[in-house]
Amino acid sequence: MPITPADFASLLCSRLCHDLLSPVGALNNGLELLADETDPAMRQRCLDLLSESAKTSANKLKFFRLAFGAAGGFGEQVDARECRAAIEGLLSSGRKVELGWLVEADTLPKPAAKVLLNLAMIAGDALVRGGRLDIGGEVGGEENGGQVEIVVRAEGPRVILDPDIRRTLSDGEGDEAVTPRVAAALLIHTLAGSVQVSEPGDNVMLFGAAWQPPTSG
Repeated sequence: MPITPADFASLLCSRLCHDLLSPVGALNNGLELLADETDPAMRQRCLDLLSESAKTSANKLKFFRLAFGAAGGFGEQVDARECRAAIEGLLSSGRKVELGWLVEADTLPKPAAKVLLNLAMIAGDALVRGGRLDIGGEVGGEENGGQVEIVVRAEGPRVILDPDIRRTLSDGEGDEAVTPRVAAALLIHTLAGSVQVSEPGDNVMLFGAAWQPPTSG
């Protein structure tokens, strides 16, 4: 079914609100507990909860600004170190995921950076019991039109990818109703076209995408 820009914006907003609801809700709960608690040890536990929830919320907001928004300055390039820091912040909350960074370029075109970030988020979510996430990116030269090739490798005890997300990465909108959980996959497909996704084998899943700069003239 065709997705209008307004529909797409709604899907993204729903996804962001869903992901932020848990840490922001934990902040609210921590404040309520702190207001009624008099025991010093319990008050310290409440403060620890507030600190952890605030850090998680801030990390997610920084990642979302770069992955979905206009963060990274007014230029056409994004510092690759910003992308790495955003992914590290996102992975620091919840299940333990080790990051392997194999991007040698100092900067990435903004659309390619968004493809990389969103693929990293999807692959990280697929590591339901933690594991390792290796992210590689190569920026081509004039001979291939500046194409950016991106590969993400997820390895862990259990790797599960939502079938709707897989379908959206490969086929785009398809014929079924699009839900907020596939918003990131739809953005990737819109920017880079079809994404190659392997079947989980030996607890490993590979994602491959390529972003091609638009031709002028």
